[in-house]
Amino acid sequence: MPSSSNIGRRTLMRGLGAAGAGLVLPVAAGAQPVAMITRAVPSSGEALPVVGLGSWITFNVGNDRAARDGCADVMRAFFSGGGRLIDSSPMYASSQDVIGYGLAKLGKPAALFAADKVWISRGARGRDQIEQSRRHWDVARFDLMQVHNLLAWEEHLPMLFSMKAAGQLRYVGITTSEGRRHDEIEQIMRRHPIDFVQVTYNVVDREIESRILPLARDRGIGVIVNRPFREGALIKKVMRHPLPAWAQEIDCTSWAQVILKFIASHPAVTCVIPATTSVAHVRENMQAAYSRLPDEALRRRMIAHIEAL
Repeated sequence: MPSSSNIGRRTLMRGLGAAGAGLVLPVAAGAQPVAMITRAVPSSGEALPVVGLGSWITFNVGNDRAARDGCADVMRAFFSGGGRLIDSSPMYASSQDVIGYGLAKLGKPAALFAADKVWISRGARGRDQIEQSRRHWDVARFDLMQVHNLLAWEEHLPMLFSMKAAGQLRYVGITTSEGRRHDEIEQIMRRHPIDFVQVTYNVVDREIESRILPLARDRGIGVIVNRPFREGALIKKVMRHPLPAWAQEIDCTSWAQVILKFIASHPAVTCVIPATTSVAHVRENMQAAYSRLPDEALRRRMIAHIEAL
């Protein structure tokens, strides 16, 4: 996989500077709290926190009332930590309905940035699926609608652009995961006016650094990052080892924060969406959206350290 050194120093630092609008370094006890790190959506300038919330697997709890309440507690901690973007899909079974349950229980937080997907092979049924998803969430409209894993994208994208023009959604995107179909993703990014692309990226899965991330910067496309922890496999690997001393340089107290800050520090990344069922973990994750991000030199050290574990 390409090395992080492929990112030019000037480009990286310019991006870090842009990300720092709203970034305040740690201060002494009793002083003003630090501000959240946000990134601007390239197509609009709207600020989004660099850490969001995914729902794949974790929110698929069916009608289990206790589990639904647990997911609502995760959402409460997420919003309390300054979060906005929650991502789901019809593919995630009961997750959409569980999100709707949580939003209702929390009084419909105004900060919500609702991101979902269309995932159906027949383009003619796309609008109906989106409406069903909207009812599950019980929102007036979605902020972002994405074509999930490019399924029938040739039919869905024109429909989504039409819905955007009619004010029925705000942004249009496409998604993939686990490094699949990057050539096709790249062609869509070049040829269509999408607002977001959602891809897999983390400290060990860095294929998108060579083409997708630079193209997103050039084309003014926001980047949402999925699978930051490799469904937990990456966390399990690194947690067998002590947190390195350099973690203090970016105010990290956990491996999860190290991994999330590595992702968020790339200037093309808009938001990373870890998923969890734990209130403690979502609070830990949200702390990665505050304080310092690694510079290019530290990013290289992070890669070398983790790859050597």
